[in-house]
Amino acid sequence: MQLKIMPPKKSLSVCRAPLILFLCQVMSALEVPLDLVQPPTITRQSPKDYIIDPRENIEIQCEAKGKPPPSFSWTRNGTHFDIDKDPLVKMLPNSGTLVISITIEGKAETYEGVYQCTARNERGAAISNNIVIRPSRSPLWTKEKLEQITILKGQSLVLPCRPPLGLPPPIIFWMDNSFQRLPQSERVSQGLNGDLYFSNVLPEDTREDYICYARFNHTQTIQQKQPISVKVHSTNSYIERPPKLLTPEGRTSHKEELRENVLSLECIAEGLPTPSINWTKEDGELPINRTFYKNFKKTLNIIHVSEADSGKYKCTARNSLGFVEHTISVTVKAAPYWITAPRNLVLSPGEDGTLICRANGNPKPSISWLTNGVPIEMAPDDPSRKIDGDTILFSDVQESSSAVYQCNASNEYGYLLANAFVNVLAEPPRILTEANLHYQVITDRPALLDCAFFGSPIPTIEWFKGTKGSVLQENTYVFHDNGTLEIPVAQKDSAGTYTCVVRNKLGMAKNDVHLEIKDPTRIIKQPEYKVVQRGGKASFECKVKHDPTLIATLTWLKDNGELPNDGRFSVDNDHLVIMNISDEDDATYTCIANTSLDIVSASAMLRVVDRPNPPFDLELTSLLERSVQLSWIPGEENNSPITDFIIEYEDALHEPGIWHHQTDVPGTQTTAELKLSPYIKYAFRVIAVNSIGRSLPSEASEYYMTKAAEPEENPTAVEGIGSEPDNLVITWQPLKGFDANGPGLQYKVSWRQKDGDDEWTSVVVANVSKYIVSGTPTFVPYLVKVQALNDFGFAPEPMIIIGHSGEDLPMMAPSNVRVNVVNSTLAEVHWEPVPLKSIRGHLKGYRIYYWKVKNSSKRHRRHVEKKILTFNGNKTHGMLPGLEPFSHYTLNVRVVNGKGEGPASVDQVFSTPEGVPSAPLFLKIVNPTLDSLTLEWDPPSHPNGILTAYTLKFQPINSTHELGPLVDLKIAANMTSLVLRNLSYSTRYKFYFYAQTSAGSGSQITEEAVTTVDEAGVHPPAVGADKGYSEIHFATSPAMHTSRPTFYKVRPVNPRIRNVTAAAAETYANISWEYEGPDHVHFYVEYGVAGSKEEWRKEMVNGSQSFFGLKGLLPGTAYKVRVGAEGDSGFVSSEDVFHTGPAMASRQVDIATQGWFIGLMCAVALLILVLLIVCFIRRNKGGKYPVKEKEDAHADPEIQPMKEDDGTFGEYSDAEDHKPLKKGSRTPSDRTVKKEDSDDSLVDYGEGVNGQFNEDGSFIGQYSGKKEKEPAEGNESSEAPSPVNAMNSFV
Repeated sequence: MQLKIMPPKKSLSVCRAPLILFLCQVMSALEVPLDLVQPPTITRQSPKDYIIDPRENIEIQCEAKGKPPPSFSWTRNGTHFDIDKDPLVKMLPNSGTLVISITIEGKAETYEGVYQCTARNERGAAISNNIVIRPSRSPLWTKEKLEQITILKGQSLVLPCRPPLGLPPPIIFWMDNSFQRLPQSERVSQGLNGDLYFSNVLPEDTREDYICYARFNHTQTIQQKQPISVKVHSTNSYIERPPKLLTPEGRTSHKEELRENVLSLECIAEGLPTPSINWTKEDGELPINRTFYKNFKKTLNIIHVSEADSGKYKCTARNSLGFVEHTISVTVKAAPYWITAPRNLVLSPGEDGTLICRANGNPKPSISWLTNGVPIEMAPDDPSRKIDGDTILFSDVQESSSAVYQCNASNEYGYLLANAFVNVLAEPPRILTEANLHYQVITDRPALLDCAFFGSPIPTIEWFKGTKGSVLQENTYVFHDNGTLEIPVAQKDSAGTYTCVVRNKLGMAKNDVHLEIKDPTRIIKQPEYKVVQRGGKASFECKVKHDPTLIATLTWLKDNGELPNDGRFSVDNDHLVIMNISDEDDATYTCIANTSLDIVSASAMLRVVDRPNPPFDLELTSLLERSVQLSWIPGEENNSPITDFIIEYEDALHEPGIWHHQTDVPGTQTTAELKLSPYIKYAFRVIAVNSIGRSLPSEASEYYMTKAAEPEENPTAVEGIGSEPDNLVITWQPLKGFDANGPGLQYKVSWRQKDGDDEWTSVVVANVSKYIVSGTPTFVPYLVKVQALNDFGFAPEPMIIIGHSGEDLPMMAPSNVRVNVVNSTLAEVHWEPVPLKSIRGHLKGYRIYYWKVKNSSKRHRRHVEKKILTFNGNKTHGMLPGLEPFSHYTLNVRVVNGKGEGPASVDQVFSTPEGVPSAPLFLKIVNPTLDSLTLEWDPPSHPNGILTAYTLKFQPINSTHELGPLVDLKIAANMTSLVLRNLSYSTRYKFYFYAQTSAGSGSQITEEAVTTVDEAGVHPPAVGADKGYSEIHFATSPAMHTSRPTFYKVRPVNPRIRNVTAAAAETYANISWEYEGPDHVHFYVEYGVAGSKEEWRKEMVNGSQSFFGLKGLLPGTAYKVRVGAEGDSGFVSSEDVFHTGPAMASRQVDIATQGWFIGLMCAVALLILVLLIVCFIRRNKGGKYPVKEKEDAHADPEIQPMKEDDGTFGEYSDAEDHKPLKKGSRTPSDRTVKKEDSDDSLVDYGEGVNGQFNEDGSFIGQYSGKKEKEPAEGNESSEAPSPVNAMNSFV
């Protein structure tokens, strides 16, 4: 149970702390347990003014408690209401509530009146308030004919509503025909009486559908007034006028309001311009926390008014032509309200007591007493009571003194009625709080331990801590009259068991409660202030530490409200993340951590920033010949101060639509003095810059054209470079229109030889940027200059640059070319440079051409494309990298200038020595058996010399990926395959393979493979005896078979899919594969027509099985297939190709589709299948052929007839080995070929098999059941049918 928590305080003797108000209520309102005799108490009743819906049944509530249970009676309009005589009225069982059924018959108006309920038992009678029953009313509007209102622009207007009187009063609003609310403003607004006021009308106020609506909430109905048509005539001669009040009229008025109601004061004025309203209170201030303005300050509302709010309130309407005032005198009256309401009084025989009834109001209410619903003056005398105005004194009470007293306080504005009983009892103490309650409280917080009790006389109470504790004292604890023990500041040592003991003269009772002290919840990392650009991302963190025995929840709020229901907001543990931030996200975000005992919070602000809005209102002033002043108004900063303004200009005369940078000014400046150039048509724009970025450009300013002048600059990038041996090409960067400074822009081009005494030669050109001087000597230096001019004069004297006439090809080749071979891939070349005069141009460098003549390890000469290396500058040597080892090369050297290459030097021939080879092209492990593996490889693609040998190293890997001992083998260079024998069963091996030349060992290639599982306990025969495989036999030693070798830990192998095979029929293929890698992999099969460009078709495999059936294939078609794995580490096998069988003739479906025939055929097929299985089981031996013999057998099989004695099939036998047929060698009925079946030729076991072998000797084929045997290689086959084909003949 959660502990009630209250703030610490020194004393709780008076009820002044809001959080402990419940204590005061419990102390003053004594609750008598319901199992004890007591007078009635009203617990529920209908409101005094009860407005009912006339369409529904009437329910008048009256509930009461007492011992014995009370009986109920009613009065109506002051007389007894006999409910038994009215069939529409009934009283609910065990209740005084009346239900009047009027939905079927009867009218609500019949039951209007004042009702009062009386609850009575042997100890007294309690009465309810007078309940006034009135049905709600929503009358229709009176029909009226409304004429169109015609009015001049600027005049005031009031559209009357005058809604019908309803009960309760309706809510008024104005709408149009489309049920859209009419817009309201300072100029147009609705008054408290429902009328629509126009301070002045405008032409846009013209409309024909001003409609006043009255909504009666109690009956959920809306009544509509006839539409009002208004026509506003425009005029240019309307006169402005000072304000005048439309409501209230005159200079003063009076308003009366009841205490605790809402005081509403209204002032609406007309005038032109539209007046504004202001409110003041004479001799006082408006209450800050209770004052609200509505209707554009035309209505002043003060909530919870009291007598102190009485006074004079002044409204002032003001415009530019004057003002008008109105004073409203407010008087606050008060219906009676309690100062001290009478409380139930429980006394023991012989005790004294007091009932007090004090109320206030304006005017002062009168107090009257009743006993058991009868005026006390008319009640029987009781010697134990004495009436003294608002107080009844009791002395030496007896059981007969028990009764219910009613206090009535009334004035002209209402009344208060309170029931309070006097119950005389003699009861020993009892504890009402549940026994052994557990309380939890946070350290340093107050703890309140409950011990509610009852007894008569009122018992005394004492508290103890622990089993042997002494009585707790008030210097540390606070004791409340209702029995509650308060620990003002609970500490860890406050935990424990507390016992309360209550006593009176009739007995004693006690109860234990238990207190636990918990650590407070704290926010150890608060969210931090964030500044984020619009469209960005913000993340707030709120780390919380709390008592480990409590459960904490973390809640995020935005501006003290819930987070928007928006996918951009996400809460993950202690983080709040906001994506794609907008202006609406600028707010304060609060994290609230709460447990069942405490709550803490922390807040941080998110400031959304962005680039500024563009400046506006650009203006040009101070227009001078070479300057102008530009001013502008900055746009919105978007929460990031503007640091700079960038001013750009457009030259509309020369480059329209192109903007150039003019200048930058500080962000605090909104004007700039701009320097201008001649003959430019300027327009300006401004861009604002803040820490986030640049704004969009402003709108362009007006244009300003400056006067023309002579050029101030000359062309730049002047060059003199010949394009031919006898010319000089002079080029320059022409001036932009901005720099021309006037019309008629031209260029004066001048030149002369640098080392001669010739005069300058000049020409004037226009609209070009190049001039060609012809007839020059080859590669001679020239002085060149280019000057600008226009219709207004010449630019300043230009700079002189040095150029050269055109180059020609070099005349000589480098000499004394020498080659030094550094190693098998690098050579160094040296040469003598050519004389400078023979270069006839700018020396660019020397260029080496080299090419490979032939490879020393190959007999056939093969031309290789020439390669080129250029060495810049006046170099005399260079290195040739990337040569191929064991090769012959030829090279020559040429000098290069700006024109091109000179003649080649004499060819030089050189050779590179042998190098180490590259890795073998591939390494495959095929035909795995119990104790052997076959390796196949191709030589390196780059032997880089003469291969001398291969090296093979291998070692076993156990199930925990540890490596065993390493075996090292040397293999002859002419070998391309190898068979390893006497390996361990079902063991994974890792292979390392590389080639060697005389220069050393090359790069290695690695592979892994696994020997097959020993299922039948039979050693497999030799593989590859007739195919040219080399075999390596290893003696079976204890190190490999009887004891485990030493292993070394290695990383798990990479997952892979191998040996994808397909067994196909006409329209079906069964795909199987081998997978090596981690478990729980999901496979997929992709396939398509071989050789086509169509996309792969993909089929998902169920679970992690290693086979899958493809259906719906085309007969006689070649398909490509591959297998892959899903997921992040997805991988795929190599492609395989298979062929479907040819299409078979369509079968007749006449009787074959009949049920009896299908059943018969199934029985026959089952019988044949059983016979075949028996035959195969009885078969005692079979031959296994090497792959070469299988191919021969497929081309021309030796047929053995079926034996007549036992019905078994004839056998093939190996001349070298006679062993029984392996159990796993038979073809299963699902047409798949298992891994261990690959040693048997499937052609031996059926007819019509179109088969082929892949490069590793494994079979790729298909079965197709046929009715007639086909010849094989021209010979008729007499093979016995396989079980699969036998079944196919019946399907």
